[in-house]
Amino acid sequence: MSAERSSGWWETIKIVIEALIIAMVVRVFFYQPFNIPSGSMKDTLLIGDYLFVSKLSYGYSKYSFTSSFDLFNGRIFSAEPKRGDVIVFKLPRDNSTDYIKRLIGLPGDEIRVSHGVLFINGQEVPRVPDGEYVSREDGRAKRYKETLPNGVSYHVLDSEPNGPFDNVGPYKVPEGHYFMMGDNRDNSTDSRAQWGVGYVPFENLVGRAEIIFFSAAVDEPGAFSWLTPWTWPFDIRWSRFFKLVR
Repeated sequence: MSAERSSGWWETIKIVIEALIIAMVVRVFFYQPFNIPSGSMKDTLLIGDYLFVSKLSYGYSKYSFTSSFDLFNGRIFSAEPKRGDVIVFKLPRDNSTDYIKRLIGLPGDEIRVSHGVLFINGQEVPRVPDGEYVSREDGRAKRYKETLPNGVSYHVLDSEPNGPFDNVGPYKVPEGHYFMMGDNRDNSTDSRAQWGVGYVPFENLVGRAEIIFFSAAVDEPGAFSWLTPWTWPFDIRWSRFFKLVR
């Protein structure tokens, strides 16, 4: 009986170890979880969203891994990102801070913004009004549906008639780099701020945002807390679970 019990414990330990190894491999090479700490991508992504990022999408660079060692330069198994992808990348200024924005400009593109309207290579990117977005943090913002040249559509917010980045550019995107912008256009530090983010090297891309697996209203009064489980049914955004990031 004692031997059987010992064998049972050992089998349980092996299962746990195997599960941990599988989880580690998935996290390192395939899908990594990230959370959203700011409102720069509203209303595509909200503060308190937790999402999986696909590391397979663009191949691997030294920034794909949590190790601080320079394992190699460039990318392996690389694939080009597409205009409109929502991407996690390492901030070029320090190569360690994770940022998430939408890819707007490809290498060689000319980007400018005039009166809040986006232009790519001299062509106005069409946007149509699509109601309002209201939040305690930002107040009221005009919402537009913007459509990129490749047909990718998404919502952008315009909360200020004369925002700090409403009239900027032109920017000429260097080879091997990308131009990123937040969907919350007046509340995003992105490639328009050359002193803050600037052009993002291909090597700095971590992966493409794929799906939201959890979301909680952490930015609201009396916000979600793991220490107050009785409030979870009210603070958890159930409707955002398993929502694809587009």
